[in-house]
Amino acid sequence: MVAIATPMQTGVAPDTPLDNDALAALIEFHIRNDTDAIVAVGTTGESATLDTQEHSDVIRRIVKLVDGRIPVIAGTGANSTSEAIHLTQAARGAGADACLLVTPYYNKPTQEGLYQHYKAVAEAVDIPQILYNVPGRTACDMLPETVVRLSDIDNIIGVKEATADIDRVDALRAGCGEDFLILSGDDATACDFILRGGHGVISVTANVAPKAMHDMCVAAAAGEADRARAIDATIAGLHEKLFVEANPIPVKWALHRMGLIEAGIRLPLTWLSAQFHDEVLMAMRSAGCIE
Repeated sequence: MVAIATPMQTGVAPDTPLDNDALAALIEFHIRNDTDAIVAVGTTGESATLDTQEHSDVIRRIVKLVDGRIPVIAGTGANSTSEAIHLTQAARGAGADACLLVTPYYNKPTQEGLYQHYKAVAEAVDIPQILYNVPGRTACDMLPETVVRLSDIDNIIGVKEATADIDRVDALRAGCGEDFLILSGDDATACDFILRGGHGVISVTANVAPKAMHDMCVAAAAGEADRARAIDATIAGLHEKLFVEANPIPVKWALHRMGLIEAGIRLPLTWLSAQFHDEVLMAMRSAGCIE
């Protein structure tokens, strides 16, 4: 599943305009290359710099462009429970198939606070919801026992676990049941995560190498460890170099280098520093993204 970048017109500004034509082309690129689902307006989609109306509009456009060919999962998390409810309602109205809700960031809730937050959103909006734990960004780690509690709520259907702690797969599978989706949020460990029993990955690397990520996931899910690791080795450089600066700075530069988007990003993010261009380019060449 690709955590898709939000294309913007050329520029680095507080209000760099969105690029709807590039978004349409990007969706078709993913459909052609076997992406299994689009995750819209997450971290990679610059959710933090889009206003509420833009956030909903991008989801609505992606739903329309995808036209039912693959699922669309909308990023609707917030550090305010009322805002998360509002964004999730808007995503449901826009026709999203499910929502992805990051743990509340900055305000550092307790485990009970996390439980009550997600319970409130789930009860307020009738749409499948996926929890998202990424403590490296949020300063808040949702522990497996909290996920297990939340898995009893009918429309909470899975978790994106971005701690790179593969041992958590065992605890989550044991406590949440077979039908609960356990997804990696860390490209570098996603192969081993799926081989351990995870169900897939919501990926940054898939922005530029969607077919390879899809093939790796299929092989890993089938227990074909040698094949999965061989594919993963070809894109391992991307897993590393797409994070030389804060996501989505490197991946937007890579997509621009591939001719898929313009050189646009919103402050406080900036365009990729020149000192990293060769590193990212080498990883792209090794992965076969460019010649």
